[in-house]
Amino acid sequence: MLELDSTLAQHIVERAMAILPHNINVMDAQGMIIGSGDPSRLHTRHEGAQLVLANRRVVEIDEQAAACLRGVKPGVNLPLRHAEHLIGVLGITGAPEVVRPYAELVRMAAEMLVEQRVLQSERNWQRHQQEAWLRHLLDPRQTLASLEAEQERLALNLGWPRQMCLLRLSDADDPLPRQTRLLDTLGGKSEYLLAPLGRNEVLWCRPHSASRDDQAWLALADEREWGVQSLALSDPLHGLGELRQASLVLHDLQAYGQARFPERRLLRLEQLRLPTLLHSQRHNWLLQGWLAPLRQVLAQDTQGSLRATLDAWCAHDGQIQACAEALGIHRNTLRYRLERIGELSGLDLTRMDQRLQLSLGLGLGLLGSASIGCAART
Repeated sequence: MLELDSTLAQHIVERAMAILPHNINVMDAQGMIIGSGDPSRLHTRHEGAQLVLANRRVVEIDEQAAACLRGVKPGVNLPLRHAEHLIGVLGITGAPEVVRPYAELVRMAAEMLVEQRVLQSERNWQRHQQEAWLRHLLDPRQTLASLEAEQERLALNLGWPRQMCLLRLSDADDPLPRQTRLLDTLGGKSEYLLAPLGRNEVLWCRPHSASRDDQAWLALADEREWGVQSLALSDPLHGLGELRQASLVLHDLQAYGQARFPERRLLRLEQLRLPTLLHSQRHNWLLQGWLAPLRQVLAQDTQGSLRATLDAWCAHDGQIQACAEALGIHRNTLRYRLERIGELSGLDLTRMDQRLQLSLGLGLGLLGSASIGCAART
């Protein structure tokens, strides 16, 4: 059962007294004044309220009756109820015949404010439970069976397909107020599940829609000053297992995007699946060996021309004329550079698999200081 607290009681008083030219008191279930327009009456016992609580009915007090009671002034005192439970007393100070017409209206408004507080508390509880459930997706100690049981307990009707999104917020100033505004706005939609991950990230689970314009959503986020730096998106998801995998992979997608495309704000897993996978394995010994031929090329590429040639060669699928035109060089110059790349790498650039090895390596941003230096010069 709800218990009135001083914050809610004073809120009721202030809302009522903004309309009525009479003092309002709110008493708790023990008859103590916990909200009043007269600060001197706070935290004193109201015997009129105790009569209301004992008899569970309206009690009117005139001048004569007030003189016989302690801590009481003339007025009308009404029981405050929520869900059929008596939770306190509302008092309006003044001659009963004057304030009586307002009594029921003020009580109705007060009980509506109580109901709003209860609903808000329930929403906050549900939101915190949903946040915890989303975070559990990232915890390998939580089994899918336990997640399903918790989903059922919370009555989370996800509906499929879903999409996981990872929002990264700007570090500028304090990101917490922006994060709070974003969570309050998006959290107002029942089909969305959200969870803050630290100060700079928000995990967002939403229904999948092929027609959704996420570039327009980012523009809206900028208008509302949410400070969204990037938005990483999963594929359509069709089950809890996929939801968990996507939640984990989006961190890899975001890390790859920051390393390779720091200015790109929208990152789609469907477009960057393979490089994201390789980036997540960037410390793997096998992958480092796979990158070795490209490292050998870049180590000798003091002017950056070989890297530019490789970029163009891979972008034009090995088409000599198109590649030469893109670079603004003669076909013979291009052939010479390709031969040099082949010599340094030990790879055959006429073979698609070996071109792919170089192309993916260039796109990963994993090649250390040598590649960074070359990239800066191209």
